[in-house]
Amino acid sequence: MKPDVSLDFKFTSSIEQVWHALTDSDTLAKWIWNNDFQPIVGHKFQFRAEPNEWWDGIVDCEVLEVEEPHKLSYTWTSAGETTTVTWTLTQVADGSTQLHLDQGGFSEETKARQGAIEGAKYAWTNMSAQLEKVLA
Repeated sequence: MKPDVSLDFKFTSSIEQVWHALTDSDTLAKWIWNNDFQPIVGHKFQFRAEPNEWWDGIVDCEVLEVEEPHKLSYTWTSAGETTTVTWTLTQVADGSTQLHLDQGGFSEETKARQGAIEGAKYAWTNMSAQLEKVLA
């Protein structure tokens, strides 16, 4: 199944540094949101953002796959929609890291409204800019 969101990012940091930023709860809070993440398959956790009039600020998640330092996958449930987020890390010959994001499983109703998918792309792109600052 083709993911609904597919994005690539490149960081000058090592694969170990990028993996740490994806899997350390305190570091995740600096570029996504506060959380109680643990890189353990089956662990249920939440991302907690500032609520607003349209959203309670909570994303419920469950870790699906951990292949240190190359792959991390978890569910992402928010506003009645459950998708799967998968991060794939590749060490590049120059020492940099290629980070690939796939997010899939949006409902047909959501796909019809395309705005949610575009919103996800926008949010992940902004978060990756924050990740770049955290890694610097």
